[in-house]
Amino acid sequence: MTDFTTWDILRNLLLAARWTVLLSLVSFIGGSLVGVALLFARIGKSGGGRAFVKAYVEIFQGTPLLMQLFLTFFGLGLFGIDVPAWLAAGLALILWSAAFLTEIWRGCVESVAKGQWEASSSLGMGYLQQMRWVILPQALRVAVPPTVGFSVQVVKGTALTSIIGFVELSKAGTMVTNATFEPFTVYGFVALIYFCLCWPLSKSSQILERKLNVAHRNH
Repeated sequence: MTDFTTWDILRNLLLAARWTVLLSLVSFIGGSLVGVALLFARIGKSGGGRAFVKAYVEIFQGTPLLMQLFLTFFGLGLFGIDVPAWLAAGLALILWSAAFLTEIWRGCVESVAKGQWEASSSLGMGYLQQMRWVILPQALRVAVPPTVGFSVQVVKGTALTSIIGFVELSKAGTMVTNATFEPFTVYGFVALIYFCLCWPLSKSSQILERKLNVAHRNH
């Protein structure tokens, strides 16, 4: 057995945490881009588009992320497509994130008072002008806290990608434990690193929510 010092353990986990951070960023940014497209389809005038997005959201919210990872990684392999673990992990998390962000943002858009739509319509604005100049700026204020809060769930969701062989923080924790036979120390560090990643995001979400609510009341 190789002798590992506490610093060796922490260093290896920190190196793996880089992939957790990178995967989280890719998943959140990619999910946001897909989510915006789905949002416009969800609140648009096309009945087919609304039905598609509604079904998409229900499927991805109604099934475990773990199953979605399995289907992405192993399912595409059935068609002869060789999917690397990092690609399958990123694709599954992007599609999963998009489903939740779409619903978060839809709720924020629908929270804008109906009178705002009527007032902008009376000024002769078209649908896209209404969205750009009136609705989305108000919805954005409401959307920021829950969107930042959801990023915590994305970070936590990356831990499941270890099941398909992607070496991120939790997978590295298992590998280091097998090498050191010090599970308490290793997983203690793993928990601490996750906390250091997630706590600032959670706190930021709470602070933004308070500030934006105060600004809204003052307005």
